Amino acid sequence: MGGDFSLWVYLAKTPLLWLTVTLTAYVLADRIAAATGRHPIANPVLITVALVGGVLAVTGTPYPTYFEGAQFVHFLLGPATVVLAMPLYERRATVMRALVPMLTALAAGAITTLAVVIALARLLDIPQPILVSLAPKSVTSGVAMGIAEALGGDPTLTAILVILTGIIGAILVTPMMNALKIDDMRARGFAAGLAAHGIGTARAFQVSEVAGTFAGIAMGLNAFLTAILAPLALHLLF
Repeated sequence: MGGDFSLWVYLAKTPLLWLTVTLTAYVLADRIAAATGRHPIANPVLITVALVGGVLAVTGTPYPTYFEGAQFVHFLLGPATVVLAMPLYERRATVMRALVPMLTALAAGAITTLAVVIALARLLDIPQPILVSLAPKSVTSGVAMGIAEALGGDPTLTAILVILTGIIGAILVTPMMNALKIDDMRARGFAAGLAAHGIGTARAFQVSEVAGTFAGIAMGLNAFLTAILAPLALHLLF
C-alpha cells in the first residue's frame, strides 16, 4: 500500500500525468457514448468532466496542478477550431446558398443571447463582474475568456459557464430540433454552433457532416460578432 502511494506521489509530479488522465477519460467517455448509440445525454465532454473531477477529488489535487499538466489540451483548442474550416471549404457552395438566412439567424441569436443575459442579471441584481463573465457564455472558450478578461470579468468563471452552456446545448439540441420537427441539417447545425459553440459543434458532427459544417460556421461568426456586441452593450449599460 505504501509503495502504491509513493508511486502516485512520483507520478503526480510529472506534468504529463494529467494530460494522460484527461485523454484517457475522454477515450473512455467516447466509448460510453458510442455504446449508447450517441445518445444526447451521454455527452463525452460531460462524462469526461465527471471522471476527471472525480480523480481530482479523490487524490486531493488542486486545479493549478492539474492545469499545469493538461494545458496542452487547452492549447489545442485554437488549432482544432481552425481545422473546422476544412469542411466549410469543401461545402462552400452549400454555404453560399444559405448565406442570407445564416447571417439573419446569427444576428438574432447573438443579440437575443446578450439581451437575455443582461435582462436576467438586472432582474436578479447580479453584480457587474459576474455579468461580464456571463455575457460571452455562448462563445467558444478561448474567445469568451478573452472578452471577459478585457472587460474586467473573471476568465475562470467564464470558462466554467461556457462549458456548462456547451454541454447543456449539446444535450438539448437534438431532442429539441426533433420536437420542433426541424429536419434541415443546415439549420440544426447552425443552431447548435450558435448556442453551444465547440461542444455543440462536436455534437453536430456526430449527427451529420453538413450539420457540423454549419455549426462550425455559426461558432466562428458568433465569436466574432459577440466580441463586438458584448463590450458595446455593457458599455451602454454601465
